[in-house]
Amino acid sequence: MSKNLKKTYKFAGVTSLYIALFLTLAIGAFFYFFGTFSIGFLVLFALVCFLFSFFVIQRRVEKFIYKKIKRMQKEMSILDAASFGRDLITTDMETLTKQVGRFAEHKKLEIETLKIRESYRKEFLGNVSHELKTPLFTVQGYIETLLDGAIEDDQVRDKYLIRANKGVERLTYIVKDLDMISRLEVGGLTLEKEKVDIIDLIRNVFDLLEMKAAKKDITLIFDKEYENPVYVHADVERMQQVLTNLIDNSIKYGKTSGTTEVGVEDLIENKVIVRVTDNGLGIEKKHLTRIFERFYRVDKSGSRKEGGSGLGLAIVKHIIDAHKEKIYVESQQGIGSEFSFTLENAE
Repeated sequence: MSKNLKKTYKFAGVTSLYIALFLTLAIGAFFYFFGTFSIGFLVLFALVCFLFSFFVIQRRVEKFIYKKIKRMQKEMSILDAASFGRDLITTDMETLTKQVGRFAEHKKLEIETLKIRESYRKEFLGNVSHELKTPLFTVQGYIETLLDGAIEDDQVRDKYLIRANKGVERLTYIVKDLDMISRLEVGGLTLEKEKVDIIDLIRNVFDLLEMKAAKKDITLIFDKEYENPVYVHADVERMQQVLTNLIDNSIKYGKTSGTTEVGVEDLIENKVIVRVTDNGLGIEKKHLTRIFERFYRVDKSGSRKEGGSGLGLAIVKHIIDAHKEKIYVESQQGIGSEFSFTLENAE
C-alpha cells in the first residue's frame, strides 16, 4: 500500500477554532461583566486554547482512526498488519477510503489468482492420475491375462507382452517428462549455452524423425535453401528437444501426404526466429491459450492414440523461457499451425 498518505489538519483546526472562539467569548464576557477586561489576555488565551485543543483533537482522531483500522484488519482478515502503522495514519477520510479500497481490490485480485492456481492444481493432479492410470491398468490387464493361462499360447503371449511393453514405455515417457518439467519449474536444470548452428540442429532432427514422417507420407523440408550456417546462443541438448517436440507434434497431428516446413530468419538486430509450420488439422482458437499447459490436450481421444506424455509443449515452453526467449503459436482449424520461437543471434 502506498506510504504517501495525505495527513490533513482541517478537521482538528476548524474544531479547535470553534472551541477557542467559544471559550474566549465566554471568558471575555465573564471578565467584562465581573472583572477587568483585557484584550491582550483574551488573545493569548484564545491562542493557547486553540493550540491545546488542536493538539489534543489531532492526536485523538489519529489514535481513533488507527484503532478502527486495526480492528478492521482483525475482523476482515484482509489487510496486512504491517500495511498500517502509526506513521501511515491520515485524517483525510477520502484519501483513507481510496487507499483502503485500492488495497482491498489488490487483495481481491490475489485471492482470485490463488483460486485459479488451485483450480489448475486440481486439474493437473486429475490429469496426472488419469495419464498414469490408463497405461498402468493396460499393463496390469495383459499381465493378469497371461498369468491366468494365456502365457501357454505362444502367439497370444508374444502379442500381450508387446502391448504391455508399450504401456511401460508410455509410463516411462510420462515419468521422465514429469521429472524434466519439475526440474525446469524449480530452476534445477542448468542450461549450458554455446554457439550452435541451428540449421545443422534442424537437419539432425529431420534425420531423427524421418522414418516416423515417412509412415504418414509427411515431407520434412526447409522453407528455403540454407547454404550458410545460422549461429545462435543456446543449450544444444535442450534446443534439440524443443525442435524434436515441435516437429514430432506436426507429424502426429499432420495430414497424410502433408508437409512440415521449418524456417529461420532474422527478427531484429540480435534475434532470430525459428518457425515450424504444418498443413495439418490445426487448432481451435479457444485452445490456443492453454496448449502449453501440462497434460492439456486439444483432442483427448485422438491425442492418446498418438502416444506421448502430454507434457511435450509444456516442456518446450519452459525450455524457451529458461533461454529468456518467447514462443508463439498461430493456427487455423483445417488449415494448419505454426509454432515459432526466438533465439539470440550469435553472429
